[in-house]
Amino acid sequence: MNLFNLMKIALRAIWSNKFRSFLSMLGIIIGVAAVIIMMSIGQGSKESVRKNISKMGTNLIMVRPGADRRGGVRQDPSAMQTLKVEDYEKILAQKSYISHVSPEVTASGQAINGSKNTTCSMYGETPSYLDIKQWVIEDGECFSEEDVRHSAKVCLVGKTIVKELFGENVDPIGKNIRFKSIPFRIVGVLKAKGYNSWGMDQDNVIIAPYTSVMKRVLAQTYLSSINCSALKEEMTDNAIEEVTQILRTNHKIASGAEDDFTIRSQEEMMSTMSSTMDTITIILVVAAAFSLLVAGIGIMNIMLVSVTERTKEIGLRMSVGARGLDISNQFLLESILISMTGGLLGLLVGYLGTLLCSFFHLPTSIPLWSILVSFAVCTIIGVLFGYFPAKKAANMDPIEAIRYE
Repeated sequence: MNLFNLMKIALRAIWSNKFRSFLSMLGIIIGVAAVIIMMSIGQGSKESVRKNISKMGTNLIMVRPGADRRGGVRQDPSAMQTLKVEDYEKILAQKSYISHVSPEVTASGQAINGSKNTTCSMYGETPSYLDIKQWVIEDGECFSEEDVRHSAKVCLVGKTIVKELFGENVDPIGKNIRFKSIPFRIVGVLKAKGYNSWGMDQDNVIIAPYTSVMKRVLAQTYLSSINCSALKEEMTDNAIEEVTQILRTNHKIASGAEDDFTIRSQEEMMSTMSSTMDTITIILVVAAAFSLLVAGIGIMNIMLVSVTERTKEIGLRMSVGARGLDISNQFLLESILISMTGGLLGLLVGYLGTLLCSFFHLPTSIPLWSILVSFAVCTIIGVLFGYFPAKKAANMDPIEAIRYE
């Protein structure tokens, strides 16, 4: 019997039991939709994280105090003072794989303008910090190296600071704000970046010369960190090695001794976050895939019932010349059609579910391979779980089948 005739018989059998066939498809629909939605959310979240990490800077390399032990006890990083201005100057003078360097000191407190105030962070930097972290000045200009040398009381502010302290449609350039009782004149406003993946407002920030923050705000002589950017992404490892050697030499660390600083790169952060998101996505997809297994068992159950109900029909067809292979192919084709139709409907439901997730501002992105894999899995389920009922039908004795009541 040719494929066209088998297809007609299979479709007729499915259509004559529409509700039962739909119930068989339902498990496949739910399973495929769940896999697509889980994969979409996982992929979208990973891309969102990578995008937000990229916003932190081009080829970013962060040097922080760390790994210091005294008397066998590891020191609290916040209390460590292993990074000095001299370290920044050495890196700046000896760099060959580094494009930009900026020392960093940070302070948290209230920014005040008249009767208005807001809690924020102040970052002490050099003008190179804007290139490293990809900040763009929307209004005004950046403070200069001359301002850094003279510890000038000038600053750049984010959009949130402007909104909280000055309100809408107000030009803050040239106006003064106070941070921990120290007045700072606003020379520039940063272009908005919005919230990052961790829910932090990136525009609630003040950037001032690091010398001003060190001397006037914090009264300290050490750095919180040093930010660098490699010349090219592929040079990141070379840049890390270069910075490591400069700092070890400057800190007079003996060969084999532990570093008193820690270096992290943007690439390392992306790799770690991607690995974490991949693990979470796999767990979600495996959980969703169990519904496909249950759906396959459901299809096999329905097909076995169908074989039993149509025993006399099978006997009649065999008696007029139908081969066991024809009978087997008929039931196998029915199983595959039910599974693939459920898969197509599942893809549609999964796509609609992804749109619904996007409506609720969840990051989503449907990878093409997930659609192809889901469709292939549906076909495999149809073959595997339809094989046993099809074989049972093909092995029936025609005479016994005709006598079956």
